Amino acid sequence: MDALQLWKQQMEQLLVEFEERTTLQKGTFFVVGCSTSEVIGEHIGTAGAPEVAEALFEPLVQFAKRNELYLAFQGCEHINRALTIEREAAREFRLDELSVYPVREAGGSMSAYAYEHLEDAVTVEHITAHAGVDIGQTFIGMHLKHVAVPIRTSIQTIGDAITTTATTRPPLIGGVRAKYRS
Repeated sequence: MDALQLWKQQMEQLLVEFEERTTLQKGTFFVVGCSTSEVIGEHIGTAGAPEVAEALFEPLVQFAKRNELYLAFQGCEHINRALTIEREAAREFRLDELSVYPVREAGGSMSAYAYEHLEDAVTVEHITAHAGVDIGQTFIGMHLKHVAVPIRTSIQTIGDAITTTATTRPPLIGGVRAKYRS
């Protein structure tokens, strides 16, 4: 099995395990941060790999369809971590479209690939996602709803990139006498 096929299978397994360990809310955002450079064993932002983005994109799209989620692909720091999403989601959440669009050198290979392959892609500055995956320590936390909860899967790396998944929950406000829904 070649490396791209292995990484695709790892992505599929990670997403299946994530689904098993959390309840996803339909119609919400799932943010994806991915350094394709880190996946291939290079330093983040130095060796963008469109072929890696292609291998990981389809499992993410299938996951989003199964769970009726909107995907949001975080760009790199060179576009201030702007997000690539479907225009439909931007309209539904009343998000302002940006004029920038991601390319491999400014935005990253995954975000650029998503921009070219989503049905009607736009970029936006900020979202509030209910869950997400970070591949290669791209720091998706700025786009997660408060309070983030890590979800552990057996897939700790894809290629050489460390993976982290998270969901969110409402804040537990109150004290020792407060009651919470589970």
